Amino acid sequence: MTLNARPGFGEKVCFGFGDLASVLYWQTFMAYLVFFYTDVFGITAIAAGTMIAVSRVLDGVIDPVVGMIADRTQTRFGKFRPFLLWLCVPFAITGVLTFTTPGFGPSGKLIWAYSTYILLMVLYTAINIPYTAMLGVISPNSDDRTQISSIKFLFAFGAGTLVSATLLPMAKAFGGSNAARGWQMSFVVYGIAATIFFLITFFGTRERVTPPEGQKTSIGRDLKDLFTNKPWVILLCTTVTFILYIATRMSVTAHYFKYYVGHQHVNFGFYQAEWGFEGLVSAFNTLGQACSIGGVLLVAFISRALGKKRAFIVLYVLSLIATAAFYFIKPGQVWLMFLLQGLGSAAGAPLSALIWAMYADTADYSEWRNGRRATGLVFSASTMSQKFGWAIGALAATEVMTLTGFVPNAKQTEESLHSLVLLVSLIPAGLGLLSLIPLSLYKLDEKTMLKISKDLAERRDQGAPTLASSQLASSPPMG
Repeated sequence: MTLNARPGFGEKVCFGFGDLASVLYWQTFMAYLVFFYTDVFGITAIAAGTMIAVSRVLDGVIDPVVGMIADRTQTRFGKFRPFLLWLCVPFAITGVLTFTTPGFGPSGKLIWAYSTYILLMVLYTAINIPYTAMLGVISPNSDDRTQISSIKFLFAFGAGTLVSATLLPMAKAFGGSNAARGWQMSFVVYGIAATIFFLITFFGTRERVTPPEGQKTSIGRDLKDLFTNKPWVILLCTTVTFILYIATRMSVTAHYFKYYVGHQHVNFGFYQAEWGFEGLVSAFNTLGQACSIGGVLLVAFISRALGKKRAFIVLYVLSLIATAAFYFIKPGQVWLMFLLQGLGSAAGAPLSALIWAMYADTADYSEWRNGRRATGLVFSASTMSQKFGWAIGALAATEVMTLTGFVPNAKQTEESLHSLVLLVSLIPAGLGLLSLIPLSLYKLDEKTMLKISKDLAERRDQGAPTLASSQLASSPPMG
């Protein structure tokens, strides 16, 4: 059943605030988590990588469970929105605890790190999966969802820009010589902001698409529908390798600047200054997020011009080329690092918006083909693949660092420095190429989605709970 009204611009903006909240944490996980655990919290690179990998795998296994719980939740606020209200405060408090460094010995610190980070990721899952699943129910229209996904990622990259620009300077300002205190207080600020942003999304949005009337709940049937949904399986494989590409690189970007690039005299012609590590890495990541916003603004245009799949491939190849080029950059060529970061980020930013809009299409395809809808499960199992990709990427990066002799807060060997260069260039670019193999098999193009959208609209208007046999017979093959 579908409400007649489609979401207005104000509601789409309110939806975006949910990602503004989430990415305050996700950007920290991507860009600074390994650095925090090695250089602030005080554990080894391999211990940090293993802890992050174990936590992400455990959390990833929980994702489908959360999705199925959300699909079965019935409240006057809908299925997915209530989780934002219920969990925003516990999530913020756990974030502060995670980025608190206790005065324990090595074993005690590891126990604290495992306990707080696992709890934080469980709560992140429990609030973010229902939020993400809302993309599939806020509107029945595929073009609407592409626009909403674009706005969502505008807010996401806005949050990424905020973290990139403020976290390291804010931690230094709060903590001075006490970096641990600075990180703790920074997440008090982020926690308050995230709580407010989640509440804006809760109060400012509505759910419009519900499962077909009379659909019976069945975990086994939901899972069968999911894993026989070929377009979804294809996107799952694409996502794992796509995230592996991002995670490997971003896990060591801060280390790359601290140990390989180092203190530099920055000369951009009109601007010259002496920059230390904090300034360089903050400016580098901020530029990337700012250019990402520009890229996301073009998503709707690029998607209409090329189609989602073709647009993804073209932009992805450009982003991979910019990444691989870092192998040839010398420490003093800061201007070239920033140029490639801007180009690669502008090309890479639309990829996430496109792939999440494509996941929403697979939810429609499942309902159209099977007469059943499990939006939460579709998105939760998809975020599971993200977390597996991050787990593998972070573990692989820290393992390479350890094997090549990396030691936190010390002068690095030539072998260690070369590994950092490889981990921000050729290694992630090579892994990223793997994503193009499964994506080449994806068949839900714009013409197919237009037919599916029309058929579903007619069926919902008629209150039809299942597909007619003739519609099933006419389903196009998806492989």
